[in-house]
Amino acid sequence: MRTGIATVCLSGTLREKMEACAIAGFDGIEIFEQDLVTSPLSPEDVRKMAADLGLTLDLYQPFRDFDSVPEDLLAANLRRAGAKFKLMSRLGLDTILVCSNVATAAIDDDELRASQLARLAALAGDHGMKVAYEALAWGKYVNDYGHAHRLVDMVDHPNLGACLDSFHILSRDADTAPIEGFDPGKIFFVQVADAPKLSLDVLSWSRHYRVFPGEGQFDLAKFMGHVVRAGYAGPVSLEVFNDVFRQSDVERTAVDAMRSLIWLEEQTAKWLEANPVPAPDVDGPGGSDGSGGATRAAGRRRYPMELATLPQVAEPAGFNFAEVRAADTAGLETLLGQLGFAFNGRHRTKNVQLWTMGHARVIINEQPPAGDGTADSASGTGNPGTAIAPAISALGFDVDSPVIAAARAQQLKAPAVPRKSQADEEIFQGFAAPDSTEIFLCQGSPDGTAAWTREFGEGLDVPPAVGATPGHGAVIDHVNLAQPWQHFDEAVLFYTSALALEPQPYAEVASPTGLVRSQVMLTGDRGVRLVLNLAPLLQHGAGPAGGTGQRRTYQEHIAFAVDDLVATARAARDRGLDFLRIPANYYEDLDARFGLDPDFLATLRELNLLYDRDADGEFLHFYTATVGSVFFEMVERRGAYDGYGAPNAPVRHAVQYDHLHQLKLTI
Repeated sequence: MRTGIATVCLSGTLREKMEACAIAGFDGIEIFEQDLVTSPLSPEDVRKMAADLGLTLDLYQPFRDFDSVPEDLLAANLRRAGAKFKLMSRLGLDTILVCSNVATAAIDDDELRASQLARLAALAGDHGMKVAYEALAWGKYVNDYGHAHRLVDMVDHPNLGACLDSFHILSRDADTAPIEGFDPGKIFFVQVADAPKLSLDVLSWSRHYRVFPGEGQFDLAKFMGHVVRAGYAGPVSLEVFNDVFRQSDVERTAVDAMRSLIWLEEQTAKWLEANPVPAPDVDGPGGSDGSGGATRAAGRRRYPMELATLPQVAEPAGFNFAEVRAADTAGLETLLGQLGFAFNGRHRTKNVQLWTMGHARVIINEQPPAGDGTADSASGTGNPGTAIAPAISALGFDVDSPVIAAARAQQLKAPAVPRKSQADEEIFQGFAAPDSTEIFLCQGSPDGTAAWTREFGEGLDVPPAVGATPGHGAVIDHVNLAQPWQHFDEAVLFYTSALALEPQPYAEVASPTGLVRSQVMLTGDRGVRLVLNLAPLLQHGAGPAGGTGQRRTYQEHIAFAVDDLVATARAARDRGLDFLRIPANYYEDLDARFGLDPDFLATLRELNLLYDRDADGEFLHFYTATVGSVFFEMVERRGAYDGYGAPNAPVRHAVQYDHLHQLKLTI
């Protein structure tokens, strides 16, 4: 599949955008008119630069408000078009995007529109150019792709074809199956964009909330499947208008964009495989030479557009470990000990500790002060000087084949994170997530043990005997990571595509500093639950908005599931654990909502436990105080409860906010 992107998707100057697109691996670009107009580069400079970077120039856009106008305005529009065709010739570019009229359309007459488009096509032909006509979803008279296609057919000129834009089609909930019947020679260009489902006027929706494929809710694989079946073989190009993307780092956004097309290509191939059509007894439209339509080959349908696939991997079986990095680890060590975790010693060659409770494993990375340069981590990379206060730095996942899973992630543009290891140490495959969390792929075992724990001492691969202490059956239930505002959508696509986690409908939770958007990512069997939080921009004590400081200052946590939370809480209290103090008003409200047994309610109040219940089961949990930007949660799931105690989240946010301010008052 030939990949492309419109320069309007990215921040920066035209030069910066082109360089970023080349680095990300795009085949070509669309030149957005404003980017050229505001650039000091001449058209000839742009043409040469594209050639030097290995980029094709695929489309010039947009040309607006051409059709459905009186004759005097048409003459002006044709003069304007002629000037653009000359400009395109200097660029070495042969296709222009013409949008259906939204502003100056005055005459609703398809015959008139067809005649005007015919005159434009003839003028384009005189200049050796082509016109890709697109129906804008808010076009005054032409706002449906089927209508635009009929006009192209009416004109029947070799220099006029259609542009199919997924946003304009799917935002109107249009059926995409008819695309398969289009003459592929009349589909001049295909643009793709995803978007969240919003109740908003379509123009505002389009101008501000488009996202890259896989980051929204459109069925783009189905759309592209119909396009492929039609026999289209040209570029598949991103056209995304998004305020966040246009404020973000240009190279990073370009990589995110390229990842989305790699993901879409794979999803399209899967859709075609899952939705077969009967193979014809004879060659399909266009014959067997691949010039158009689909042909029969070896019992399979084959299409002119070749779709690459990625190494296939199963979803992770569970968390292998979580790592917290800190310059001063004393607070973390105390907290884990009070929760009931056992200290299993330091690594033989790295400055890391291992703490375990059942099958829950936490690595404490003894990060030295900034600038020391001697840091180690589970990865062995160190990354010194970036995490002084305790913060979640790495996650390990159990997978069937770490090498294959790592190869998939690398093809999805995930930067590799190598682990320094001695000859007798476990080799981890690792890569970095968008928020800088290091992800390590571990070889899972049926009994939940981990071979690498032997590097911390003998016998640690054997879990404690059942019933030994509260928490004997502990596992990591979920991990909650804070995301910088400008990379939230990128993170959702990353974990979906690289780790096969399934995003759930997001929720918004009230906090004293604003709404917190919460996105759950999980495996089908709930063995892995990852929660991504988009924190409010203004955090008291936070670093620069949107930067690493914000992510590390906003609190995030690791939750451990145990069989008996009450016993775990009592044991932790006896060890001196500082629980997050829950206000009395919460328990009065809890009693009003659920009518709990008085003794049970008294136990909840005594131990600062929180409670939730739904039709499937019950959920008990408690939180620790925060160390740096990290706190821990202990949970017990009863029955088939599948949530996270969402009604209790505002309580937790408010108490943590008060606690933070009390600390400031004492400093």
